[in-house]
Amino acid sequence: MSLELSLRKFDAKKLKSPAIAMRVEVSDHKGEGPLQRHSQGQLVLALKGGVTCEVANSIWMVPPTCAVWVPGGMMHSIRATANARICFLFVKPGAAALPVECCTLSISPLIRELIQHLADLTQEFTIDSPAGRLVGVLLEQLVLMPIERLHLPMPQDRRIRKIAEMLSEDPADRSTFPTWASRVAMNERSLSRLMHRETGLSFGRWRRQLHLIVALRELSAGATVQEVSGALGYESVTAFITMFKKALGKPPGKYFADMQQSRW
Repeated sequence: MSLELSLRKFDAKKLKSPAIAMRVEVSDHKGEGPLQRHSQGQLVLALKGGVTCEVANSIWMVPPTCAVWVPGGMMHSIRATANARICFLFVKPGAAALPVECCTLSISPLIRELIQHLADLTQEFTIDSPAGRLVGVLLEQLVLMPIERLHLPMPQDRRIRKIAEMLSEDPADRSTFPTWASRVAMNERSLSRLMHRETGLSFGRWRRQLHLIVALRELSAGATVQEVSGALGYESVTAFITMFKKALGKPPGKYFADMQQSRW
C-alpha cells in the first residue's frame, strides 16, 4: 500500500486510547503523503530509509534513532525514499506533556520497540489493559527525550522561495551568491537581508543545512558517501565529510555506526 493511501485510510479520529501506532511500508518508488492536519499529535519514526516532513514552513529530517513530533492542528506532509519503513504514533491531545512546536526528538531503543509493538496490535485496547499500560510507559518516556536541531527553515517570500525550490531540486548547483541575486533581480545586500529575515540564516548557512538534510536522507536510504558527495556538488569526498563532521560532530561513517549501535 502506498504512503498516501495508508495515511488517507487511517482514521485517527476513532482513537480511543491515549495513543495508537501504525506501520507503513513504502513501495520501491518514492512515497509522498497528502497534505494533512488532524487534532492528534503525530510522531514520525523512520525504521528504514530516508524520511522528511514539511511542517510550518520548515523541512524536518527523520534520521536514525530520532523521530519528528508534529503537534495536533499543524498542516504537514511526509516524503520517503523508496523501500522506506515508517512508524506513526498518534497521540490524543493532552495525553502527554509533549512540545507545542514541531521538533526532532531523540528516540531510545525502548521507545522504538514499544511503538513497533503497538503497531502490531490488531484489536482495540482499553487504558487498563496490558497494551494500555504500555502506552502509559511509552508516553512517560517520550516526554523525557531530548530535542535535536535537524530542520531546514523554508522562506515564504516568493523570490527567496524560488531560490530554495531551485536548490532543493538541484542541490549540486554551486552558483555564487551574486548569481542567485541576479536570477531573482535583487542586489546582493537586499537579498542577504531578506534571506536572514525569512530563515534566520545567511545564504551560505542555509545551503549547508540543505546539504546536511539531503545527505542524511540519502545516506539513510543506503547511498554511499561518494554518491552523496557527488550529488551535492562537492569537489571531493573529503570536503563533504568535513562539512558533515562540522555540522554533526562526527564523519558520516561514525555517525551512522553510532546510531546503529544505540538502537540496541
